[in-house]
Amino acid sequence: MPRILRDKRIVVGVTGGIAAYKVPELVRRLLQGGAVVDVVMTPAATDFVGPLTFQALTRRPVQVSTVGVWQGEQAGHVTLGALADLMVVAPATADALAKLAHGIADDAVTLTALACPAPLIVAPAMDHHMYRHPATQANLELLRSRGVTIVGPHHGSLASGMIGEGRMAEPDELLGAVRQVLGRDGPLRRRRVVVTAGPTREPIDPVRFLSNYSSGKMGYALAEVARDRGATTMLVSGPTCLSAPYGVQRIEVETAAEMARAVQEMTASADVLVMCAAVADFRPRSPASEKIKKREASLVLELEPTEDILASIHRPGLVKVGFAAETERLLEHAREKLERKGLDLLVLNDARRTMGADTAQVFLLRPGKPPEVLPELPKDEVAERIWDAIQLLLEAGTGTGIG
Repeated sequence: MPRILRDKRIVVGVTGGIAAYKVPELVRRLLQGGAVVDVVMTPAATDFVGPLTFQALTRRPVQVSTVGVWQGEQAGHVTLGALADLMVVAPATADALAKLAHGIADDAVTLTALACPAPLIVAPAMDHHMYRHPATQANLELLRSRGVTIVGPHHGSLASGMIGEGRMAEPDELLGAVRQVLGRDGPLRRRRVVVTAGPTREPIDPVRFLSNYSSGKMGYALAEVARDRGATTMLVSGPTCLSAPYGVQRIEVETAAEMARAVQEMTASADVLVMCAAVADFRPRSPASEKIKKREASLVLELEPTEDILASIHRPGLVKVGFAAETERLLEHAREKLERKGLDLLVLNDARRTMGADTAQVFLLRPGKPPEVLPELPKDEVAERIWDAIQLLLEAGTGTGIG
């Protein structure tokens, strides 16, 4: 899991809505990332999820009462709020939003929030008429004006049986929001980065294409870690099954030509380009306008090279990072690519072991230096190591940007 969560103290406030059933999964994910999680609940919330559920997950007491027993120098909700790095209220009912907006503190959740100087995230969840009511919208606007991060709600099926706005954000989205808020003052703040990810698809005819096995996992992990460190992050993505990371601008493309245009546009004002996408090297010279019918005779496709996107970027000061997925003579081919494309850093991996996998074992190559060999690691940890290396380049003022 990402470093940004390690040892962070996070308070999760649960109020009385049916969407409370989603919150144990959020708590579990926070704990997996190494966070210390305290849960506070309103009495109404316990009608949906019992305190014992959260206590079993966190191995910590759950506060429901506003007058709980204090131990040592602790002072209940005051201590929880004062020590927190961040607080999340999920689900945040219309009642809870009104109290948070107007400083009413009459339960464990609102008391803790009022005593908490750390950033606050709220995840509204309610009937769509309640959500659209002018009073609720005014409360949300007031919270936004104070710097509160509001995640959701979304359009979908509601507990009333109706369909509309008011469905609470899913745990994955809330986790992304937590990571972004915790990292917004990180070492990459005020930096703009472009990451490419996934494969490209080069059409043969309207229903067939040439592509590769790239899943996009490495590129998406790189984009998330950049966001975690405070960067304004743009992700140029070929077709994948992955959801857009929270707080990351995703530009979806299909072909190498589309990716080249997007990268040229996005890098005009960027500090870093990380070219992680598995861009097709060749495309059919003349794609058929209609579906090619199966015949007994063999089919011959005439191919032509696609754009060399990295080599086409010429902007001094831009840190250029490339990837090499090789199957033989790995270091030899990687060194040649590092020099030919004028890269500041090249990440080398064995394509047969990495594409589509959840882990990767990579080499980091820099001009004039011996390769750095990383052990096999989950891709999110590989992404952390790569950004460690990129930050050193930024601090040193490295960035040739020469193709």
